[in-house]
Amino acid sequence: MAQSNEDAVMIKRISDEILTNGKAYDLLHQLTKQIGGRLAGSPQFAKAVQWGKTTMEQNGGDKVYLQECMVPHWVRGGKDLASIVSVNQKATNRKLDATALGNSLGNGKPLTANLVLVADFAELERRKDEVKGKIVYYNYAFNPTNVQTFVSYGDAGIYRYAGASRAAKYGAAGVMIRSLTSSTANDPHTGAMKYNDSFPKIPAIAIGPRDADYLWELGKQSALKVSMTTSGHFLPDTIGHNVIAEWTGSEYPDQYITIGGHLDSWDVNEGATDDGAGVVHTIEVMRALKAIGYHPKHSIRFVLFANEENGLRGGTKYAEEAKAKGEKHVFALESDAGGFTPRGFSIAGSKEQLAKLRNWIPLLAPYGTSFIVDEGGGADIGPLNKFFGTPYGELLPDSQRYFDYHHARSDVFENVNKRELLLGAVNMASLIYLVDKYGL
Repeated sequence: MAQSNEDAVMIKRISDEILTNGKAYDLLHQLTKQIGGRLAGSPQFAKAVQWGKTTMEQNGGDKVYLQECMVPHWVRGGKDLASIVSVNQKATNRKLDATALGNSLGNGKPLTANLVLVADFAELERRKDEVKGKIVYYNYAFNPTNVQTFVSYGDAGIYRYAGASRAAKYGAAGVMIRSLTSSTANDPHTGAMKYNDSFPKIPAIAIGPRDADYLWELGKQSALKVSMTTSGHFLPDTIGHNVIAEWTGSEYPDQYITIGGHLDSWDVNEGATDDGAGVVHTIEVMRALKAIGYHPKHSIRFVLFANEENGLRGGTKYAEEAKAKGEKHVFALESDAGGFTPRGFSIAGSKEQLAKLRNWIPLLAPYGTSFIVDEGGGADIGPLNKFFGTPYGELLPDSQRYFDYHHARSDVFENVNKRELLLGAVNMASLIYLVDKYGL
């Protein structure tokens, strides 16, 4: 009981510091309004790296350095356009709100063709003989019965990631998908896709949810011809960087705890929720623990990762270099699920580690954590688990609004709430404190 009381007092100190003096919201304003979208390889990402280094130094970073990695350099190349050009062979010009999928390729010229509308891959297989030379539209929507919206995202995401090549296999000229969101706003949502090199690399776009509904209902009754224009292309890989602040431990300096978020974002927005929130959570945890005079037992690295969105090169480089040096990594934690009200954590670890973590829920519960689930961790720290077997996890804020903004133009600073953002940092800092003190 004495330990629990001591820990409760420490966590209250952490919380009071963050909720009273927290800098995360102000830093997020800097990142989003002074730099904006930060796609890997872009000048804006390079600017964000320098911002991250300076900001970490200003907020208590002992040893702040850049870790170089090569990153892909995809550029959108122009304005993405889509429209319905005829209905039952009668000309029209109904514009569709659209955005090219990340990594998709286009030549900047209009592609006009008849539309084949399918509900899912199963229908595509049944109608594969109708597809050649046409544009395929996938109307696969989020399953509204999943209260955990990341489950719906995981289910529908395959249409964004692999839909183009699945249609190209049967001769399709282009692909449209319903945006991966349950939002009622008509914002199109981009995000990474990948080509199968065995098939032609056809252009792919996402359309806004309201336009998706309109297109689907109209297409049930009418023969449609549509046009789409995209200009996406790759430039040669270029140099990017992880930004790392290292804090040396007092008892186990050669054992590492990693906490991080990813610095890159898509180009169509400010990247406030994905993942500006995770970036400033990381910096705030460092700042707050320093401010209260905490001295960690283990060395802690605070990492702003490069290129999560379309390559994961930063997270992979971090783990590869750690493996090459023979480092010991005891725990890793990431924030990449937004700055909303914290609800819990998802952790990948042994039964014993999960049991130990769950014993701490009563200490964390006053600040929002009500559960710790065994459902894996963040993408950037996944390679640590792959190379070392490191237990790793992710902050799980309330997810109901996350996919309203995820990869859409609406992911801007104004859609982040200051207090919710700060509470996320409180829960992360508190968990890091407990892991550092007691180990896993």
